[in-house]
Amino acid sequence: MFPEIEFERMKRLPNYVFAEVNNIKMEARRAGEDIIDFSMGNPDGPAPQHIIDKLKETADKPKNHGYSASAGIYKLRLAICNWYKRKYGVDYLDPNKHACATMGSKEGYVHLVQAVVNVGDVAIVPDPTYPIHSYAFMLSGAAIHKFELSFGEDFKVDEDLFFQRLQTTLDESIPKAKYVLVNFPHNPTCATVTPEFYQRLVDLAKKERFYIISDIAYADITFDGYTTPSIFQAKGAIDVAVEAFTLSKSYNMAGWRVGFMVGNEKLIGALKRIKSWLDYGMFTPIQVAATVALDGPQECVTEHIEKYHYRRDVLIEAFKEAGWEMNTPNASMFIWAKIPEKARHLGSMEFSKQLLTEAKVAVSPGIGFGHYGDEYVRIALIENEKRIRQAAKNIKKYLNSL
Repeated sequence: MFPEIEFERMKRLPNYVFAEVNNIKMEARRAGEDIIDFSMGNPDGPAPQHIIDKLKETADKPKNHGYSASAGIYKLRLAICNWYKRKYGVDYLDPNKHACATMGSKEGYVHLVQAVVNVGDVAIVPDPTYPIHSYAFMLSGAAIHKFELSFGEDFKVDEDLFFQRLQTTLDESIPKAKYVLVNFPHNPTCATVTPEFYQRLVDLAKKERFYIISDIAYADITFDGYTTPSIFQAKGAIDVAVEAFTLSKSYNMAGWRVGFMVGNEKLIGALKRIKSWLDYGMFTPIQVAATVALDGPQECVTEHIEKYHYRRDVLIEAFKEAGWEMNTPNASMFIWAKIPEKARHLGSMEFSKQLLTEAKVAVSPGIGFGHYGDEYVRIALIENEKRIRQAAKNIKKYLNSL
């Protein structure tokens, strides 16, 4: 008999919390039930037409069907640096030294971690967090140290408390922490920070000698006058930081798998090197279309922001009438909603399962994002107004039955 082989790396991964809710959702759909799905941050519209047209045009050229550049074609890397110049006034990024195109931001993030993390390294990740932010480090053999991410009803991070907790975690880390992960606008909580936050973080990184990995996947999706800062607006950030972005949300290009990482030459160099071993880059027409997305007209991004803004307001108003009050975020395509008081004792997993089976509404349980998320669920703004209002009616009946 063939001996049983243990996959130690896979044993380090927990059961995927969201899979349990997803399995219930898929069984219900197979049974013919209509599930109103707010569980995944998957944009519900197509990519803008001018981007699709460029993809088609470029795909019609036979020369574009061969292997591409794993770090991204030069024009895309140049467009990435120009995007930073236009959006943030950051004019020192070199497309050859500081930019790498990636297959979505997740791929770039995981490969960067694989390239630079040694077994036994320590990484600090605030809790709650998007799961891969922790598990990329864990899969590479690092230890994860966490602290609670605190923010107010306005979703603004308590920055003084953040740095108190971060400093305590740094002081207690053995060995000394090498990496700190930040992600604003935050997934899942929608929390935001000020430009001053990044200057404090960069200054601390230089003092304590750690690298910063910043994820700004939802940077464009902001409301009510808020503007997402970049870490590279902070003096000296290029010495200690990298930052990831994706075209998935801003340009409705989630399935295209295109994003980028920019920043410190040593870290970006490591990412480029590991990618040169592991892949031949995105399909060239996708890279050309992504260049057009970044360099071209941005009215499409504004339209997407307005759509999420409207849906946010509709959902908060409709769910309030249903008996579920929640605070109003000013960024991202989610609402981080505290479970209604009468159902809070259930915890986020059981509440999400009951919401799915009783109200036919799917959300993401907060426990899937970390210990401090268990009184919350994440609601993605990916259903239209009619579906949102129907979900509110279903939820009202469910809450009244408790």
